[in-house]
Amino acid sequence: MVVVACIFVPTKKKKKKKKKKKKKKKKKFDSEAYFPSIRTGKQQLDGQMDYETAGLYTLDEALETVGFGRFQAFVLGYAGLGWFAEAMEIMILSFIGQAVKTEWQLSSTQESLLSTIVFAGMLIGAYTWGILSDNYGRRKGFLFISMVTFGAGFLSTFSPNYLSLVVLRGLVGFGLGGSSVFLSWFLEFVPASNRGMWMVVFSTFWTFGSIFEATLAWIVMPRLDWRWVLAFSSVPSFALLLLFSVAPESPRYLCMKGKTSDALQVLEKVASVNQTKLPPGVLISSSSRDKDEESAPSPSEETSPLLTSLSENTKQSISGFSSFFMLFSSKLIKTTMLLWVLFFGDSFSYYGIILLTSKLSSNQSGCFQSLHSTRNLHGADLYENAFITSMAELPGLFLSAILVDRVGRKQSMAFMFGLAFIFLLPLLTHQPSVLTTCLLFGARMNAMGTFTVASIYSPELYPTSVRTTGAGVASAIGRIGGMVCPLVAVGLVNSCHQTAAVALFLVAIVVSIVCIQFFPYDTKGRELSDTN
Repeated sequence: MVVVACIFVPTKKKKKKKKKKKKKKKKKFDSEAYFPSIRTGKQQLDGQMDYETAGLYTLDEALETVGFGRFQAFVLGYAGLGWFAEAMEIMILSFIGQAVKTEWQLSSTQESLLSTIVFAGMLIGAYTWGILSDNYGRRKGFLFISMVTFGAGFLSTFSPNYLSLVVLRGLVGFGLGGSSVFLSWFLEFVPASNRGMWMVVFSTFWTFGSIFEATLAWIVMPRLDWRWVLAFSSVPSFALLLLFSVAPESPRYLCMKGKTSDALQVLEKVASVNQTKLPPGVLISSSSRDKDEESAPSPSEETSPLLTSLSENTKQSISGFSSFFMLFSSKLIKTTMLLWVLFFGDSFSYYGIILLTSKLSSNQSGCFQSLHSTRNLHGADLYENAFITSMAELPGLFLSAILVDRVGRKQSMAFMFGLAFIFLLPLLTHQPSVLTTCLLFGARMNAMGTFTVASIYSPELYPTSVRTTGAGVASAIGRIGGMVCPLVAVGLVNSCHQTAAVALFLVAIVVSIVCIQFFPYDTKGRELSDTN
């Protein structure tokens, strides 16, 4: 009997241990205790992750759910203020040049340099600020942009001589080169379904900045002097600094850098301010979904996308100047080259039409008379002319708002470029004064429309990792077009070659229309890409 007891007692203990092990397995496999929103039993269908039943959602899905509300309205106001400030600083070039030339007895070349140096600064700044914001955040980007723009702009008021003014205006241009950062930041808060319309609304800040600057110069210049205009024009950039502390970081940038908890906090604030709720479940990046569709996880790795996908994105994040070379990768080089041609042609024609307005509108009695008529355009006449031509941009914005989300980005630009071509075509020869003004008004209206849609389209084409770099460099190429167009619009017309000048603008428009047709896809209604 003793022997029998010795045999059977250990056997019972072993069975107990087996039962305990089975219980432990069940507890370890129960992921619902840790992630209540995940329905484990339905997580895999046909070897793939089922995101709807798993309770996972992407950033784009979150933005669609919370919608466009009061939070985005604040983001729109802050980013729009950045564009408002840039428009004022660029429009000021039309007013201070002649006053500075008279006060310091400058040559025409020195006067022109005051405008050229601003565009040169913007050329360098567009590239620099794009890299900074792509690698260190949108907030840090527009913090330093506002500091440089306000500091240099305000100090320009106290310039003791011509050289100091040129240096300071060059620094202002360097700060203004970061305008694409504001646009990309706002873009990353807007739901994809109505992104085009809100980006057109965003562009109205540029137009209102131009109109406000013309009004400010009209009021201040005859009573005070150009220094006061410079001082007042730096106020919007100072307002950006005052409001910086309440401006949030882009949740899309945070996701791209692997900071999902920070991105979730921003989204929760967006939902709270908009009085809506986020989708139930766990926030993941769009790239996580793409990876899971390619290879399904095993049950033991069922929550790994939440923990590893964004860290993998972080490893792939672009740092330093390598972000520039990513624009020439096999997937992006075609888009990059096409955007450069588009922005050069758009800026060349847009700024050229602005300069043609002051030249051709008074050139009605022959070439030699036009050489003197523009010199007589001064005082109230100059400010009134600038005010009226700026108003032409409002119907252009309205037209682009109607077209951009209905027919798409590509066809909107092609259509408005075509209208600009039609309005400019009669100006190959001299026309009556009233007709010339109407034709230039129509050309500028459509040029502004194409410029607006191009500004929307360019950041949408690039992934988050290089978005501001890509849009910034394209904008920089556009600045080269702005630097070249005075040689055509002013130089050729003053040399009695109006036909040649207008013909060059028409060629630029035709090349831009052809270029648009070769873009790989339209971004109407598409989600923004987080990875290349």
